[in-house]
Order: sequence, then C-alpha cells, then structure tokens
Amino acid sequence: MTAPQHTAKVSEREARQVAEAAREQDWRKPSFAKELFLGRLRLDLIHPHPQPAPDDVARGEAFLAKMRDFCETRVDGRLIERESRIPDEVVNGLKELGAFGMKIDTKYGGQGLTQVYYNKALTLAGSASPAIGALLSAHQSIGVPQPLKLFGTQEQKDTFLPRCARTDISAFLLTEPDVGSDPARLATSAVPDGDDAYVLDGVKLWTTNGVVADLLVVMARVPKSEGHKGGITAFVVEADSPGVTVENRNAFMGLRGIENGVTRFHQVRVPAANRIGPEGSGLKIALTTLNTGRLSLPALCVGSGKWCLKIAREWAGVREQWGRPVARHEAVGGKISFIAATTFALEAMTDLSSQMADENRNDIRIEAALAKLYGSEMGWLMADELVQIRGGRGFETADSLAARGERAVPAEQMLRDMRINRIFEGSTEIMHLLIAREAVDAHLSVAGDLIDPDKSLQDKAKAGANAAGFYAKWLPRLVAGAGQLPRSYAEFGPLAQHLRYAERSARKLARSTFYAMSRWQGRMETKQGFLGRIVDIGAELFAMSAACVRAEHLRATGDHGREAVQLADAFCRQSRIRVEELFTRLWSNTDDLDRKIVDGVLDGAYTWLEAGVIDPSDDGPWIADATPGPAKNENVHRPIR
Repeated sequence: MTAPQHTAKVSEREARQVAEAAREQDWRKPSFAKELFLGRLRLDLIHPHPQPAPDDVARGEAFLAKMRDFCETRVDGRLIERESRIPDEVVNGLKELGAFGMKIDTKYGGQGLTQVYYNKALTLAGSASPAIGALLSAHQSIGVPQPLKLFGTQEQKDTFLPRCARTDISAFLLTEPDVGSDPARLATSAVPDGDDAYVLDGVKLWTTNGVVADLLVVMARVPKSEGHKGGITAFVVEADSPGVTVENRNAFMGLRGIENGVTRFHQVRVPAANRIGPEGSGLKIALTTLNTGRLSLPALCVGSGKWCLKIAREWAGVREQWGRPVARHEAVGGKISFIAATTFALEAMTDLSSQMADENRNDIRIEAALAKLYGSEMGWLMADELVQIRGGRGFETADSLAARGERAVPAEQMLRDMRINRIFEGSTEIMHLLIAREAVDAHLSVAGDLIDPDKSLQDKAKAGANAAGFYAKWLPRLVAGAGQLPRSYAEFGPLAQHLRYAERSARKLARSTFYAMSRWQGRMETKQGFLGRIVDIGAELFAMSAACVRAEHLRATGDHGREAVQLADAFCRQSRIRVEELFTRLWSNTDDLDRKIVDGVLDGAYTWLEAGVIDPSDDGPWIADATPGPAKNENVHRPIR
C-alpha cells in the first residue's frame, strides 16, 4: 500500500484556517488574563490566593521528599552533561520512584499529584539535571498520559496509563523536517486499512524522548474518503511496531542528556482502537493538552532562577573587588536584585496558574501561555546575568573549574540549557501570535465579519450592528477605573500602588488594541511587532498581579511576609519601567523600516556586507529529505528496561 503524498504547498489563508479550526472556540469559564487584555483587572479571580487541599499537600510533600532524596543521592548532573546521556539505572530508579506517573491518577498506579506539586517536582528534578526535567516533562506534559486523560476512551486509559505510570516512557511526535508551527503542511499520513486499522507513513523530527520511548503520540493526516472525515489525527503508537525506525539521535548545544531524535514510519499498522478522539481532532487535542502542559516549562525556569539566585548570593558575597564584595557594587547588585525579584514573580505566576488549573474554575489557556512565554524569556535573562556576575568563571565549564581546584559551578551549562526554552513547546514568536489571537478574540467575535473579505454585505451589516452594541458598552468603561482612586486595593498595603498601576495599564492596553484594530483592520494580523508588544505588556501585568497576590498571601500567613512584599515591590517597579517602554514602542518603532531592510536582504541588496568571512557550514540541504519510504539508516531506538 502506498500512502498518498500530501502537498506541502499551502496558502497563508489555508494555514490560518487550519490553526483557527484547532482553537478552543468557546470561553465557558472566566479568565483573568483574558479580562486583563479587555481592560479589566478581575482581581477577584485570583485573590485571595487559591490554596491546595490538605490531602493534596500531604501527598505532594511526601513525594517531594522522596524525589529530593533520589536526586541528591543517585543523580550526577555533571556525569549526564559529560556523557550526554542519563544513565539507565537513573531512569529505572525514576520509574521505581513513580516519577513517570506523577500526574497519573492513583487508580492507574500513578502518584495522583496536582499540577502544583507536579511542577514543584519538575523544579526539583530539573535543578539536579535539566535533562531529567525534560525527560519527565515530555513524558507527562505532552506525551501519552495527558491527551489520554483528557480525550482517551476508558479502554485506552485502562490499557496505557498503568504502563505510563510505572514502566513505559512516552513521547509526542508532531514536528517534521519541513513543518514546525504550521501544521497545515503536515505530511505524515495515516491511511485507513479497513475498519480496524490505519497505516502510517512519514518522518518526525525533534522527538524528545523518542529515542528511548515505548509509546508515541503521533500526529498524522488521514485522507478524506467515504466513511472518513479525515484531517490531522492523534494516535498512540507502540514504538517497537514493525516499520518504526529511530534514524538519528540528535545532539544540541544544551540539554545534552535528552533522548531526542528523528523517527521514520514506513507502512506502520496502527489499530483503530489506538486513535485518540475522532478523525480531524488531532490539533485540537494537542493545543488543549498544552493548555496545562506548558506550565511544566516555567516550572523548570523557576528552578533555574532559584539556582541562579543561590549562586549569585554565595559568589558575589565572597568575591571582592576594590575593597568590598562585588555584590555591594551597584552594577552587580542590580543584576542580583533582578534575579531575586524575577524569580519571585515567576514562581508566583507558575504557582497561581497551576493552582487555578487544579481547581478547574477558570480557563487558564492564556495564563499558561503567558507563563511559558515570560518564564522562558526571563529564565534566559537570569542565566545570562549569572554568567556575567561570575565573569570569566561563568564562561568556564564546571569540569575545568574543578580541575584547577575551584568549585564546579555549571553556569555556562545553565545558559546553554535554558536557551531551548524560548523554542520548546511554541517559540517566543509563535507564543506572541497565539496569545494575541486569544487576546483579541472578543473583538473578532463581534466585529470579525466586518474585516473578513469573504463575508457578504448582509453578514457585514449584521456584524456592524453587533459591534456597535458591544463597543457602546465596552469603550466607556476604559475611561476611568479603580486604578485612579487613591485608596483602591488598600488591603495590599504598599503594593496597592502597583495594582492601581496594573488596572490603569490594563485599560490603556485595551484602548491601544482597539485603536490598532480600527486603524489596521484586516491588516492587523500582519502587525506582528505591535501584537508582540501588546502580549508582552499583558505578561508583565499578569506577573505584577500574581506577585502582589502571592506577597499578600505570604504576609497574611506570616510566612516570610515582609521579605515577600519587598521582592514584589522591587519586581513591580522593575516591571513598570519595562511596561512604559513597551507602551512607547507600540507607536514609536522601526517596524516599517525593518520590513524594507528585510526586503533588501532577501533581494540580495546587501550581499556586499557579507564579504570578508568564511562560512564553516557544509553544502548540505537546508532541510533534510523526508520522502516516505523504508528506513535507510540503522535503528538507534534504545528502550530502557
């Protein structure tokens, strides 16, 4: 049987339609972040800070204690970095610990941890070895357990979840050599073979855990035919199925211990019972899974921030220059303050979003996306600042430091490991667009037909009437609010001023968005620079709100309350400076000029500027051939038993 080839030529409009169809269309629950972009600071949705149930705390703390003991006694992070591999005995130890079943219900043999404690466990494990954090996260956040939990049949749960909880490692396979964040061009096919099976053909790239996985979640395109709706569909595939070949184990600048590879499917027969959800629902399943799955990444970034703060405190307190510790010099002290304040705010964002996910009262799709975006960007900056604080020692490897008798501090490794987070699970650029789409959803739902060229005059007239009614009520509310009243949010004490600022800025953000939509209308989607800044402002305002709510909770419970208020105050003051700059850059920027320069670069107008260097790259293709067919390379699949 030969799989039909899906053409890779997809128009921009078709690509947008595929992405739009995969979105969750409805908002059945309130969302703090969604309201923020609409100009409303709904503090009641996050304050008082939601708290986990006592039983969840007891179960979570007990597991964290076991995880800490395991990481301290059985994990050698420097060995993993040196050998670019997590030892089999460590992986098997994690299986025995139950770490692969942290988020799986106890009735399937898992630990039944909440999102909050799952994230805390990832923070802990990732600090011991970022590769272990990635291994556990890829398995549970986007691998087989989460999509089955949300969309699987009872039979699928009974079959696969016990395996995932104790013995089997899973991976998620979406990306292809020529398909990244544009799934409309997905080429891997799943051709129906009778009523009881599909036949998979295609190649998947950057399959984290794929080299050692026992179970795979594979996204493939089912051709439309009689009795088959078709479309991108999700399948659970046994990794040792005939025709599955891991053709390469990839190597990277960081996370050197991750088992990431290239997987080829050639005439792989998959039972129809292994299909997750109906045909055509694969992308929706993937995006819904990521709503909470993305929270694992900021949890790992929190761990990085905590470690950066610890090393910065210890090093900058003993390293002296010009008669005093370098921490006492303002140029270095400012970096330490940034690391401390940002770590506090990032943990506040992550814990708040995670607790809201556990309570399931709010829709957190934007909150989780903002936490991922903000955590990856700020985590990278904190690691970079640590390297700068350490100076030459920050650029030196831990093994080299140890060889000459100094403490083996892997600051340069942390910087390399953190870099992927700005690309993992949606690059920063894609996250900006994804969040921006959700941020303007209310506008598009009432006025989208006005700017849609395919809509009839009758549809446009109806949309105009709906928009007039919506904006007649909405716009006046953006003029004044609680942020202009001196005593608003008084219960937050010295932090009240920051919440008043956040409320005023939320209204300003909403006004700016409305003005931009009125100005650019259908061209709004091309203004990616503007949309990115809108999202970044929203991220800062969410972080400020989360930091204030967390600090107030800690103050009220007497748990480092005074220090928490200091950190929240410092963060908010730093954040406000960034917000003001972003507001200025909404309208004062080089976006138009940048587009002209890009046109010139692509047209070859500046090739003279490239003269005088030697390109060390070879002459291979930019994108590897992914034509379906039998494997030509040795199978490097290495299941861990």
